[in-house]
Amino acid sequence: MTNYEVKSFEFLKEGIDGISAKTLTLHLSLYQGYVTNVNKLTEKLAVLRQEKKTNEAEYTELQRRFGWEWNGMRLHEYYFECLSKTPAPLKEESALFVGIKKSFENYEAWENDFKALALSRGIGWVALCYDQEKDMLFNVWINEHHIGHLAGLPVVLIIDVFEHAFMLDYETKRADYISAFLRVLDWSVMEKRFINATKGE
Repeated sequence: MTNYEVKSFEFLKEGIDGISAKTLTLHLSLYQGYVTNVNKLTEKLAVLRQEKKTNEAEYTELQRRFGWEWNGMRLHEYYFECLSKTPAPLKEESALFVGIKKSFENYEAWENDFKALALSRGIGWVALCYDQEKDMLFNVWINEHHIGHLAGLPVVLIIDVFEHAFMLDYETKRADYISAFLRVLDWSVMEKRFINATKGE
């Protein structure tokens, strides 16, 4: 059985503009925990299947837990991949910029909507997702890791708005964290994700 591996984001442990080394080091440690738990659950579920215990409560509960841990792992990977010590701007001629204009009229309208959603009360994530069928982008609130995803839509950009992502640096000033996050994005990563999504990859 192939285990998931912790992806390397070592450069983030030095901190980036607006998000401290301490916050990012703790955040990366949390992510590593999700990877560990995904591997543990994968092994436990495989044993229970082998023992033909899939009708037992333990299997059902572990299977439900798997979605939480797996999405916690993958969403953190999407989040960390967005960040950069040397941010790259979103180019106006890029396919993603054109897609944002089509879906939100202009970049400013998209950003205002993204920020407003990220300021919603509660814990979770805000993702920019792409619907291949209608060629539309949506800002989506994901409550916790496994609740609120629009089925089948690839994630182009995501921000973690659980308190662990910002409280050490900004206390309760989530708006300041959101602004800092948007300043340190490598938009070339999101552009690649978007192009792959438009191709159905």
